Amino acid sequence: MPPAPGRWQAQLVAHWQRRPPSLLCQALRPLAALYGALAAGRRAAFRAGLLAQHRLPVPVLVVGNLVAGGAGKTPVVLLLLQALRAQGWHPGVLARGHGGSADAPRLVGRDTAATEVGDEPLLLHLRSSAPVAVGRQRVSAARLLLQAHPELDLLIADDGLQHLALARDAQVIVWDARGTGNGLLLPAGPLREPFTASPPPRSLVLYSAGAPSTPWPGFSAQRRLRGVLPLADWWAGSSAWQPLAALQGRPLCAAAGIASPQAFFDMLGAQGLAVQPLPLPDHHAYASLPWPPATADVVLTEKDAVKLPPQRLAGQATRPATRHPTRIWVAALDCEPEPGFTAAVAQLLPPAPTAS
Repeated sequence: MPPAPGRWQAQLVAHWQRRPPSLLCQALRPLAALYGALAAGRRAAFRAGLLAQHRLPVPVLVVGNLVAGGAGKTPVVLLLLQALRAQGWHPGVLARGHGGSADAPRLVGRDTAATEVGDEPLLLHLRSSAPVAVGRQRVSAARLLLQAHPELDLLIADDGLQHLALARDAQVIVWDARGTGNGLLLPAGPLREPFTASPPPRSLVLYSAGAPSTPWPGFSAQRRLRGVLPLADWWAGSSAWQPLAALQGRPLCAAAGIASPQAFFDMLGAQGLAVQPLPLPDHHAYASLPWPPATADVVLTEKDAVKLPPQRLAGQATRPATRHPTRIWVAALDCEPEPGFTAAVAQLLPPAPTAS
């Protein structure tokens, strides 16, 4: 079994949720003040024009969150890709490529390794077939993407709220059940920027855990598991999703290398599945298979599945110590917002091109 995620990191994240702030978080307040001052100075430099903000020839929609760690942005981006296409747009995706090794801007393809571009950008491309580019500098990545795909007329920036060099037309700010935690800035709390009395201009708020978790008005959404597919079928792009009930009665190992593994385990349990949870560090690389050799059935998130292309498992899924191969299942997570959310997004954007 692999080591659990860093214990000190898990402890710090737990402290971030305590109100009033714990003694540990209080001790980190001087670092938070320094972080806040540097961030405020940077924002002021952009407002004064001392740092350049670049506007692209197509509208930009940013999807992000104000707290460290995942808040359910990837299912929201997938939802928006589908909805905006239905409205007549031809969208592409920009991403930081967290966890990837690529230094220069890079296009994402089906054969691109997650270790190069990051797991979430590859997942977005595989699930949606949308053109995707990654890069530390979002503006450079955007120019590469538009050059390679001149048909694009809208870009969605995944996790770009704090990337102020990229001008945007609208923002979707995603919150999960954690809300603002203890209300403090990093590293004393989870906030990347101060929480204000109202959302920034031209922003919509989406609560991915089904209910508001901050005072900001916004839309609620439910995260639901669509079903499961065998790993090879998922990679082949199959849409023949099987109900989760198909796995009932089997002892399952549930592996999740995501920011909040327990949420995934809870959703599986709510469907009547008996799972042995295997939490892994966020963006776990899967250099080797982390479950015991005799495991019969494993269910993964899609973010984990992108690190396990079938050809890579040729000599691993069936191990010498086992008589039968391990069956690997992929569970898809969808976002279902309240009615009116996608229409509200459209109102923040220019009129969509006529659908072809």
